[in-house]
Amino acid sequence: MQLLNIAIIGSRGIPNYYGGFEQMAQYLAVGLLNKGHQVTVYNSHNHPYKENEWNGVKLVHCFDAENMIGTAGQFVYDFNCIMDARKRHFDVMLFLGYTSSSVFGSIFPKNAVIISNMDGMEWKRDKYSKPVQKFLRFAEKLAVKYSDFFVADSTVIKTYVEEKYHIESKYIPYGAEMFTNKDECILAKFGVEKMNYHMLMARMEPENNIDMILQGFHMSNSEKKFVVIGNYNNSFGKLMYQKYHHDERIIFTGGIFESCVTNTLRAYCRLYFHGHSVGGTNPSLLEAMANGSIIVAHDNAFNRAVLNGDAYYFKTPEDVEQLVLKSNGHKESAVMVKNNFVKIEEEYNWPNIVNQYESFIIECYNHSKK
Repeated sequence: MQLLNIAIIGSRGIPNYYGGFEQMAQYLAVGLLNKGHQVTVYNSHNHPYKENEWNGVKLVHCFDAENMIGTAGQFVYDFNCIMDARKRHFDVMLFLGYTSSSVFGSIFPKNAVIISNMDGMEWKRDKYSKPVQKFLRFAEKLAVKYSDFFVADSTVIKTYVEEKYHIESKYIPYGAEMFTNKDECILAKFGVEKMNYHMLMARMEPENNIDMILQGFHMSNSEKKFVVIGNYNNSFGKLMYQKYHHDERIIFTGGIFESCVTNTLRAYCRLYFHGHSVGGTNPSLLEAMANGSIIVAHDNAFNRAVLNGDAYYFKTPEDVEQLVLKSNGHKESAVMVKNNFVKIEEEYNWPNIVNQYESFIIECYNHSKK
């Protein structure tokens, strides 16, 4: 069996305290390590975990200026990670995203095979100004120029990069784990009862349609509560809190990173609202599927590529209002939940995802050495 020295770069680090890329880095790193590969993950020096190893995975902590100068600090962090990688002898470097790393493509280590996960059309995100969106399109082009191979975590992104740049990409989505360890006692901490509340879990960003969802619920005369999980300390999050916290039914929890808590809340909610409209196969959506949630998703190509007909869809606040009011009469919901379980078991599970990444990484390495 061919064993490689692999670096995972582009996330804030592991264990996961932030989001999707960190979640994938965590599962992928351990999975590849258990298959015998050497695995190094680059961590921000701001990461709360300070050790040099986690579950056998080597960690390299690099200076990250994001907490000092905002988003621009990500460029500092990626530059420092790349400069450190140049001193090491990795066979393969897997870049998770390209937003702030591709501009340094000319100094990527020459002896390592560069594989880039092309993320989710970052330039479409509403939170970015027009100049920033223009830069992100440029960064996307640089990622294509300086990478040897490509991963798309959504069939929509795979089609997009192949049509726009005429490059081949490997479709590998995220994964999720079936959740069975529910603890109903957790609900009391949030003042909710089993199947008597709705919820969403997302970063507080406009393109996640949080305003549309909460507006629709606020318009309804539902007696149920609505749990909003996500750090609302950014400007948009503060706006959402100011706009809706006066509705006593709406509960802002802030960010929660204990998986047993988030999974339990998803498992016992009546409707799980997924408003993401930009990006690939979203990890929180897969986790909701694995938790047996009845899903109400924003109607777009990314969500339909995963859910197909096994969800309810909304495009307006009025759609949300109607779905909330009719949530007691969904006879087809059990079939949707069952079908989504099957998708997790057969496609979107971490062992399968790790196997696909390992096969692709080895294939890319061997191809580059011909």
